[in-house]
Amino acid sequence: MARKTARAALNLSDEQRRSLTELARSRTAAVREVERARILLRYADGVSISAIHRQVGVSRPMIYKCIDKALAAGIAAGLKDTYHRPHPPEITEEAKAWVVNLACAKPKDLGLAAELWSLSALAAYVREHAEAAGFARLAGAGKSTIWRILNEHELKPHKITYYLEKRDPAFEEKMREVLIVYREVALERERAAADQNPLSTYTVSVDEKPGVQAIGLTAPDLPPVPGKAPSVGRDYEYVRYGTASILAGIDLHTGHLFAHIEERHRSREFIALLQSLDAYYPAGATIRLVLDNHSAHISKETMAYLATRPGRFEYVHTPKHGSWLNLIECAFSKMARTFLRHIRVASLEELKARIRQGIDEMNAAPVVFRWKKFDLGLA
Repeated sequence: MARKTARAALNLSDEQRRSLTELARSRTAAVREVERARILLRYADGVSISAIHRQVGVSRPMIYKCIDKALAAGIAAGLKDTYHRPHPPEITEEAKAWVVNLACAKPKDLGLAAELWSLSALAAYVREHAEAAGFARLAGAGKSTIWRILNEHELKPHKITYYLEKRDPAFEEKMREVLIVYREVALERERAAADQNPLSTYTVSVDEKPGVQAIGLTAPDLPPVPGKAPSVGRDYEYVRYGTASILAGIDLHTGHLFAHIEERHRSREFIALLQSLDAYYPAGATIRLVLDNHSAHISKETMAYLATRPGRFEYVHTPKHGSWLNLIECAFSKMARTFLRHIRVASLEELKARIRQGIDEMNAAPVVFRWKKFDLGLA
């Protein structure tokens, strides 16, 4: 580059000078950026090109190019290399689009057994079908080439990101209704504590926890031994005796837990739980149930039973995919973290007995679960 006879002064702000100074002293930055930072600092201080050439130890054309870029496009441009492509790309944009299209399709839809692509499988498929698709350059493409194409488009077809689809069109409305019930429960609890009058409406959160496994040991557990075995020893093998379902409801005023442990959770088992609630609460009170739309809750058999007790039960449905709105899930979580955790039994009947014992222990020290974030749907 021929030297220009006159150049504009390079004026640096305090922040730019501080940044260039840090870069010029850096031991981890790229060498070319460190050299260019030193060039720009000296030029801004009025040092001549010849002096910069001697002090920094780089060629004069490099100094001219760095200064010209900084004067024309800013300090950042003076520090970086100007992008240039030495030769036209061999893989065209159409070929890349074809690879991206393959990555966005499932392998099973293209005649393969896999559900998701691996990088190796996608590269192999591309190589096999590239010539037939008119992209001969991709016939020898390896995993690194395919990865660069996918990375350019921020694609990771080998991974799954889970999401929750809101299939209930009335999700917001139902959520709001449930939260209003929880707020009313909180107010009723405060009012009952103040005047000691019995409630006219009792709210119970109801749901099922199916598939609790009755798992047995094939060999006795080994107890911990101080200084030798800090934890319980357990054989990897186990025996399955079946599964049980916990049909439960929790009183949101007192924390009392109602539960039936059954091998199935059909309408008749749910009706048995309703009968337990009916027998527990005063005859003239309304029992308000917060529950989902499980078939047993709204079946013909259940509706027929409710018809024999007019005005006794009131349903408040949680929205679909909104089980987290039901406070009974907190009780189920407590069960899973306490007496159900690592449980081993000798039979299905023993599992049922252990669950009943655990629920009795919870009722001996009841916990009132409260919903606190009412602004979620009641702003």
